[in-house]
Amino acid sequence: MLKKVIRALYLRLYHLGIFNFIPNKAFIKFQYKMATGEKLHLDAPVTFNEKIQWIKLYDKNPIYTDLVDKFKVRDFVKTRIGAEYLIPLLGKWDKVSDIDIDKLPECFVLKCNHDSGGIVICTDKNNFDWNAGKKKLKKHLKQNHFYLSREWAYKNVKPCIIAEKYMIDNDSQDLRDYKFFCFNGIPKLIQVDFNRFIDHKRNLYTIDWEFIDLTIKCPNDPNADIPKPINLDEMIEIAKKLSHGFPEVRVDLYSINGKTYFGEMTLYHGGGYEKFTPEIFGRKMGDMIDLSLSYGGKT
Repeated sequence: MLKKVIRALYLRLYHLGIFNFIPNKAFIKFQYKMATGEKLHLDAPVTFNEKIQWIKLYDKNPIYTDLVDKFKVRDFVKTRIGAEYLIPLLGKWDKVSDIDIDKLPECFVLKCNHDSGGIVICTDKNNFDWNAGKKKLKKHLKQNHFYLSREWAYKNVKPCIIAEKYMIDNDSQDLRDYKFFCFNGIPKLIQVDFNRFIDHKRNLYTIDWEFIDLTIKCPNDPNADIPKPINLDEMIEIAKKLSHGFPEVRVDLYSINGKTYFGEMTLYHGGGYEKFTPEIFGRKMGDMIDLSLSYGGKT
């Protein structure tokens, strides 16, 4: 309960812009201590989370801004793997007031391009609360995600709203995404989240689809019915192509009716604050990140 109160207070202060003037390095050290209870070692980072903090501060590859932009990343995906892997785009707007809801299909997804969580899903326009949707989107458009945990790539993303086709898998009646942890173009680990809104679980698998009894933040369930995607080999190849040239990036893909679709690219998994159990797992994941491959090679 206390953690929830502290987080609510923190988010309130964040929305008020209270933290915006704190220098990035000082803020990240403070936030890391608050989130993990540990001192951050930036001079010689070892664990996955420590290296993510280092990347926030020092790896300022210009292309990162496009990778985290949910609209501009589409051009990156087209170039590297082809447009056929993109979820169909229904529209793009700079302001909520520009959206003509009557011109959208019965089912659709609206999302802000510049943050995490700015998403509105409509599965039935007849029972869709558009006023609540507009309110949420307007709120997110005003925020700069960079200031939440100083994830540099988000700092200069120009906010907009995009609409995408509502997708669903006929077999699972769900949209399960597969998160590939990649290191310089080599996928090493696959994360699958499920029961997000009931009892959030998270399973980890090797690229050969062998269950790994380790956890990142959320508990796992070795008995969960999560079959190996029939297109796993294709997804692995796509993850390789999209992650090539980056020290680390999480490539999220969907498997929908046997076809692979691109989800997003995440440079700072969990903001670099999620707990690895056992702790040695976080160190082993850290070993996979070669910071000498970062933009400019600063170590």
